[in-house]
Amino acid sequence: MTDHKIALVTGASRGFGAAVAEELARQGHHVVAVARTSGGLEELDDRIQAAGGHATLAPMDITVDEAMRTLCRGIFDRWGHVDLWVHCAIQTPPFSPAEQIDLKFWTKAIAANIEALGVLTNYVAPLLRTAPGGGHAVLVDDLAEGPFLGAYAACKAAQRAIFAAWEAEQARLGDVHVHRFVPAAMATAHRHRLYPGEDTAALAQPTDEARRLLATLGLG
Repeated sequence: MTDHKIALVTGASRGFGAAVAEELARQGHHVVAVARTSGGLEELDDRIQAAGGHATLAPMDITVDEAMRTLCRGIFDRWGHVDLWVHCAIQTPPFSPAEQIDLKFWTKAIAANIEALGVLTNYVAPLLRTAPGGGHAVLVDDLAEGPFLGAYAACKAAQRAIFAAWEAEQARLGDVHVHRFVPAAMATAHRHRLYPGEDTAALAQPTDEARRLLATLGLG
């Protein structure tokens, strides 16, 4: 057990997810950091520890159902609940015309962005429901759409629909607090993949947007 609040961050190894994990740890949460990239997670943990924070690393693929079931069972056995879940994980489809979507990559994007979110919502919701006062779930959203963004926009629209329905349901029940957060355009590898060659000088920094997210939740 721990006196710290428990925060689960999916997609925590880099970019906005890493910034959120670091900021949560700085504010006293014990962070369960999930990502496929072990090296990125280890670097995150080094930064968290150097700042006096605490984290548990979970180098797992969110598309593997059994891994996510094991993760959530382990969280329950160790802490009994999750106070905050921030879902930052994204498989970014390549910038391409709608009629030239890479179908092999499209299958991976559907699995990571849509199927995995449905599975995770099933597994994480009971952990949030047992948090004191009810836990918070946050989808990191993106309203980008337009030419060459069809595959990406479709994935985000599906994620948004899942969370919009959950948010409406919980508005009546009140035992889980469901949010969608749209960060400003940030200088990340994810953004570069969508907008190659973009001038990044005017883009926001992930750390600043992480702080803004937590402030909207009353945590910053």
